[in-house]
Amino acid sequence: MPPTLGRGDRPVGFQPVSSPAPAPAAPPPVTVVGIGADGWAGLPDASRTALLDADVVIGGERQLALLPAHCPAERVAWPSPLRPAVPALLAEHTREGRRLAVLASGDPMFYGIGRALAETAGPGRLRVLPHPSSASYACARLGWPLEDTEIVTLVGRPAASLAAALHHRRRLLVLSAGAATPGEVAGLLRERGFGPSRLTVLEQLGSEREHHLTGTADGWAHPPGDPLNVIAVDCARDPLAPHLGAVPGLPDAAYEHDGQLTKRHVRAATLAALAPAPGELLWDVGGGSGSIGIEWMRTHRTCRAVSVERSPERAARITRNAAALGVPALRVVTAAAPAGLTELPAPDAVFIGGGLTAPGLLDACWDALRPGGRLVANTVTLESEALLADRYRRHGGELVRLAVAHAVPVGGFTGWRQAMPVTQWSVTKPQAG
Repeated sequence: MPPTLGRGDRPVGFQPVSSPAPAPAAPPPVTVVGIGADGWAGLPDASRTALLDADVVIGGERQLALLPAHCPAERVAWPSPLRPAVPALLAEHTREGRRLAVLASGDPMFYGIGRALAETAGPGRLRVLPHPSSASYACARLGWPLEDTEIVTLVGRPAASLAAALHHRRRLLVLSAGAATPGEVAGLLRERGFGPSRLTVLEQLGSEREHHLTGTADGWAHPPGDPLNVIAVDCARDPLAPHLGAVPGLPDAAYEHDGQLTKRHVRAATLAALAPAPGELLWDVGGGSGSIGIEWMRTHRTCRAVSVERSPERAARITRNAAALGVPALRVVTAAAPAGLTELPAPDAVFIGGGLTAPGLLDACWDALRPGGRLVANTVTLESEALLADRYRRHGGELVRLAVAHAVPVGGFTGWRQAMPVTQWSVTKPQAG
């Protein structure tokens, strides 16, 4: 009887069959290296090696100037405008296996070039070597928890976009567009009733030239300094300034209007029915003063809205209201609906605040709405109410009447004054199939 083989024993002449070792994965063709104001001296070994091994380094003029003379790579400065040039530059400098490095300021994935590269080339083609961001440095200097600090960028964006982030006792870090930004921020704070807010401007963070300036928005008298700066704002509202909350239903007085305004309590109920979510797009049809689109965008910084208004005077007013309330990116289309809707991107939600009896308007909005999207329509007229009742029978949803009364003086007493009731139809479009 042949001997029993124990575990680990091999018969004489046994040759194990081994699988070939997997080939090492090729490194991604693009290495993105974050660099700070401290330059080459502040880079870890992995970042230095990536730059020394690169055939080409692309970056801004300021970042490229931080490289030492012994870095042999060809240096290419980003053109302006930057974003449209990204695909062609990547294609040109990654051909034939050339090693490409991209220099970025701080953390490339924090309001940096990393986003454009990932969206263009795909994240699988990138190797990202981050440096501490300006926000990390600033919070470390101030002793602020980073997770409790709101970040607002004004790089390539109007200063008015800061207004939506202003709330009493909130801490903000503002990514500056240049030397003049601190003065612009101080001016906007004064205009919006936040003059007592404390500002700290942190220049050249992480370098030997780091410098801080402090003061209040009301008393800000510092001249423009270093263009490489971050602004910390400890928000404090003037007690006499109006309080604008972070949820829908701002006071009617917050808007410039000619009476064509969805009033506060109805507006809050309307936004609740529209149910804004981050990244979604709203059509505000019959914009009036723009209040629905504005408050939709104020719910989250990634929410988008298009306000369609046929009156040029009202359209200009919507633009002013959007800037005053911190959402200058609201798109205003001056056109009559439904004709003015044909070229717009498909919405995730639609609000119709006027013009319901225009032929084809409801059908055009319903057809354009994405599956799973919400449509809300308000009216105060019997003719439009009949249309909404018909759609309610056909599509379901919810049909409600909103009635608001305000207490007013009646002689020496107090009574109720009833506002015109608003009929509201809200419905979710079924998913395809």
